[in-house]
Amino acid sequence: MGGFFGVVSRQDCVTDLFYGTDYHSHLGTRRGGLATCNGEGIVRFIHDISNAQFRSKFEHDIGRMSGQAGIGVISDTEDQPLIIGSHLGDYAIVTVGVIKNLEELTRRAYAKRSTHFSEMSGAGINATELVATLINQEATLEAGLRHAQDVIEGSCSILLLTRNGLYAARDRFGRTPVILGRKAGARAVTMETCAFPNIDFAVERDLGPGEIVRLTAEGVEVLSAPCPKMRICAFLFVYFGFPASSYEGINVEDCRYRCGAALARRDDVTPDLVAGIPDSGTGHALGYSHATRIPYERPFAKYTPTWPRSFMPADQSQRDLVARMKLIPIGALIRGKSLLFCDDSIVRGTQLKDTVRRLFAAGAREVHMRPACPVLLFPCKYLNFSRSRSALDLAGRRAVQQLEGDHTQKLELYKNPDTPQHAAMVDFIRNELGLTTLRYQRLDDLLEAIGLPRDRICTHCWSGEE
Repeated sequence: MGGFFGVVSRQDCVTDLFYGTDYHSHLGTRRGGLATCNGEGIVRFIHDISNAQFRSKFEHDIGRMSGQAGIGVISDTEDQPLIIGSHLGDYAIVTVGVIKNLEELTRRAYAKRSTHFSEMSGAGINATELVATLINQEATLEAGLRHAQDVIEGSCSILLLTRNGLYAARDRFGRTPVILGRKAGARAVTMETCAFPNIDFAVERDLGPGEIVRLTAEGVEVLSAPCPKMRICAFLFVYFGFPASSYEGINVEDCRYRCGAALARRDDVTPDLVAGIPDSGTGHALGYSHATRIPYERPFAKYTPTWPRSFMPADQSQRDLVARMKLIPIGALIRGKSLLFCDDSIVRGTQLKDTVRRLFAAGAREVHMRPACPVLLFPCKYLNFSRSRSALDLAGRRAVQQLEGDHTQKLELYKNPDTPQHAAMVDFIRNELGLTTLRYQRLDDLLEAIGLPRDRICTHCWSGEE
């Protein structure tokens, strides 16, 4: 996915920029980048962070950076920030999102004949440079940001670092959060509010969908008012978001407790203990435990010093290896026990299948699984939260194909948690994973746990709705 942070201050901002950006490291492990603006121009550093933490790669660079404004990014894709020279002036740019019509927009840009791209990546055009090209087609930065939002299909939130302040634009449907913060003599913008407390910023407000602002040390100027429709990604609350963060005023950890409690209300098993698949399953499991008064314990210990998040490597076998190596079973808490696990979701199921096998091998009597969201039936169109290349990568769609011979014709029946088809799909997945029982969260319970109106939350992965 990725995340960004920006700050503008009356004093040097580099320390705040460094730590504020670092607090987005849970959102990606491919590239990190920082840029600052001082009296001599824009200074930038970019590093590969796939095999090292952000801080270790940038701790020497920050001594060579200075300035009263800066932007930083943790990216799962191309190099960022980019420094752009244009008729609108020089600026640095970072983006977070997915451009689904990148090829079409590239063809349109080439058709103008004066366009070229210099920041090529392994996948072709650097998406952030394409966004800059779209911005540069207009007469002002404000108009350019609006134009980019209007023509991009998918999602794209943007930060621009200029000599005249910091521009922030939230995706036009608000699929990713962008939040403003303030402290004496400084303003900041972040995707994760967990970045604020330890550098003494307080949350000011969330940008609305499609809203564009310019930040200076003195305040925030609204350049484009929010759009009426919002579709914030529900997976931010279920999985992506850091527990200490809040979006639209709703805390992630508190939401996960409510998710776990909702799972518990509909359950009828009585395990010996409740556990979470680390880390994002922990909050859901605590909520389940609190609601049932069944003890919460840790039959797995997560070894965090050297192992990164398991979904990031491009190769499936490497992801599976990372997932196995970072979770160490604790036999004393497993042998002879009935275990109930909460997790954020089941995507492919390959890692979970291995985990279940290991639990039984360690002596578990029963293994029950409770995902905190419904069955995933549709690949994400807007943020690419998983690396699924097709719908059949999803455990739910594979089950439908096995049951029907065609995984596209009767999805409405399988989406409905009250149908025999849905029950058959869940039982197929349960059997494939080797679980004692498997029960998914209902969509209505998930939406109630989040606490936002349904028409303001993106549920495409489960419902298929746009």
